[in-house]
Amino acid sequence: MREKETILTSGKNTNNLKSRRCKSFGYHVLGFGGGAPPAPYTANLLIVAGGGSGGYQNGGGGGGAGGYRSFTSETFLTGSTYTVTVGAGGVFKGASAGTVAGGNSSISGTGISYTSAGGGGGGGANGARINGGSGGGDGAAASTRVGSASSGNTPSTDPSQGNNGGVAIGDSYSGGGGGGSSAVGVNGGSGNASAGGAGGAGTANSITGSSVTYAGGGGGGSFNGTNGAGGAGGGGAAGSESPNRTGAVGTVNTGGGGGGSSQPSHEVTTGGSGIVILRVPTANYSDTTTGSPAVSTSGDDTIMKFTGSGSYKA
Repeated sequence: MREKETILTSGKNTNNLKSRRCKSFGYHVLGFGGGAPPAPYTANLLIVAGGGSGGYQNGGGGGGAGGYRSFTSETFLTGSTYTVTVGAGGVFKGASAGTVAGGNSSISGTGISYTSAGGGGGGGANGARINGGSGGGDGAAASTRVGSASSGNTPSTDPSQGNNGGVAIGDSYSGGGGGGSSAVGVNGGSGNASAGGAGGAGTANSITGSSVTYAGGGGGGSFNGTNGAGGAGGGGAAGSESPNRTGAVGTVNTGGGGGGSSQPSHEVTTGGSGIVILRVPTANYSDTTTGSPAVSTSGDDTIMKFTGSGSYKA
């Protein structure tokens, strides 16, 4: 409150001053904003990395599934940009090139930074199995057989993003299955003409409004026996010598591991590419994206399916 104000009046004398008493209330507004900032909102996320390639020749191990991570009620800050990376599946590059892990998938932006690790490649004549989001299956080739499970959930996350690959037992020429997001890869059989190990099962998720299973491990190959089945969730079935079958690729955009192979002519053992899915309230959806995600709605929400790298401005 201001009690007294002194005012200079016109006149010759500098002592010609006049006092007046007044009372006034109030504030000067000094450029404060014109309203509250936009409120943040919540989103659900699914991040699946690329699956590993299957192992090559003589009971190749199945490729490990890409790492699987799911989040609910993550905070998006309105106006911020969230960058999405989708990992490719591991691609077989020839017998001398070594087995190949899948690529990482991720999302990052204000307050959020999550990565799923690529699946480990299966072991075979082209190299020993690799650790990863889920581990690649052990190959049966004597020169590269490890005789122990590869490590899934590498690097470690909580909850776990994947599981270990299966083991090739002795000289059976039956590779272990690649690990899946929900189960370890099955060990290869121990006897002559034994079956390759099945890939570990993936995980069902309904972020799109329908249940889809992701991140299954690839099956282990068998030189003389039955090929290992791919794990549910895009894992490729393995190849076998008899009957003569080529290992199957992991399913695209599921992060499934590639199936292991059993002879030199069987080279198609690529892992499945990953995927990143965002689900936000339609009332908050900005319709500002890059990378051309597939956009749909379910109930009160809008779903963005990124099958390649891009971004979303919240």
